[in-house]
Amino acid sequence: MGKAPTNSLAIALFGEVLAADHMIRQRLSRVLPKGMELSHFSVLNHLARNAAERSPAQLAQTFGVTRGAMTNTLAKLEWAGYVHIRPDWDDARRKMVAISPAGRAALDQAMSSIAPLIDTALSDLGEEEVRRAISVMRALRIKSSVTDPA
Repeated sequence: MGKAPTNSLAIALFGEVLAADHMIRQRLSRVLPKGMELSHFSVLNHLARNAAERSPAQLAQTFGVTRGAMTNTLAKLEWAGYVHIRPDWDDARRKMVAISPAGRAALDQAMSSIAPLIDTALSDLGEEEVRRAISVMRALRIKSSVTDPA
């Protein structure tokens, strides 16, 4: 009998997370610059925030996608001139990825286009509520990545 409330609570939590994820992705996709996909934005944002080169395998692991999916995303970003991909000087079998100046400009443009959406969410919820939500979402993400049942 003790399991039912926990299960219904967990189901409600995950239902809300999935619904919010869907709505946010949908709204962000509509305001991103023409030709930029959400996956492109995410990779560019990650590379800019971390200010260090990453291998495609590291990026795939970070985003929880296959190496093939990341290779496809990186190929599109390289074609657009948003990333530089070079051989790893220590291991020629590997490649290293860095954001380019054009990628930073595209990311800045994307950030400008989504800023009103983010500002509205922040003002509607209030700073304290957003801080609490970030804390809960971060804990959920960390716990989920450590206890992956697969």
